[in-house]
Formats: sequence, C-alpha cells, structure tokens
Amino acid sequence: MASEGTEILAGAAVLAVAIGFLAYAANSADMLRRDTGSYTLTASFRAVDGITVGSDVRMAGLKVGTITELRLNPQTFFADATISLRDEILLPSDSAILISSEGLLGGNFVEISPGGMPDNLAPGDEIENTQGSVGLVSLLMKFVGGKSDGAEE
Repeated sequence: MASEGTEILAGAAVLAVAIGFLAYAANSADMLRRDTGSYTLTASFRAVDGITVGSDVRMAGLKVGTITELRLNPQTFFADATISLRDEILLPSDSAILISSEGLLGGNFVEISPGGMPDNLAPGDEIENTQGSVGLVSLLMKFVGGKSDGAEE
C-alpha cells in the first residue's frame, strides 16, 4: 500500500514538472501573450543573408516585431522586406533598419535604430535608411588582405 502512494506521488510530481515545462515553452514562444495588434512597414536591402520570414525585429535588444515577407524586387534587384511591428511601437520617419548578427556562431536578426524626427512612419510606409548584411567571408578577406581604403602601394 505504501508503494502505491509513493508511485502516485511520484507520478503527480512528474506531471507537475511537465506542465511547468510546457508553460515555460509556451511563454517563451509568445503563445500565452495576447495579440495587441500590429502594423506593417517595408524596407529594401542590398543583401538579406541569414534573414528569413519569421526572423526577429529588435529595438534596444528587445523583440518588437517579425519579418513577414521577403521578395526580390525585379526593378532594383534589392530584397524587399515586409516587417510587422507591434502597434505601440511608433517609429520616427528618419529611423534606420539594419541586419545584425548575434556573434560569430549566432544567427542574424533585424535591428531598428530609431531616429529623432517628430513625425512617425505610418502603416505601409518604407524605412529608407537601410543597411544589408555583411558577409563574414568578405569581412575576413579584407582583414587577411591587410589593405585599408587609404593605403598607398
């Protein structure tokens, strides 16, 4: 009889831990947060290496949106990105957007640097100040080559 009680208690503890892990995972995946609404902006990048649909859009290190669409513009040959931002994030019209890396082994994300203009971007507007991703191989080749822009030979 005592072993049955112990087994029931152990089973309940395992079940409680599993529910705790599920709640943590759901909260981490933003599944428990209510959708507060969002609006879209667009941006054109020369290169979007490491960015896909669903990539984070961050400001001050915090997630404020996601990439919802990436497509090649046949006229400019740039990558046009559609960005979904939370409604409460109002960006000044001179804000900049760039592709950043979490480090050598980390992934890429989109970072917004807010500007200082008094007027804000409206839904559907384009962020014009962009900087695409920098290829690690080309950056290393410049470093290994040892040439600077102002060096004379």
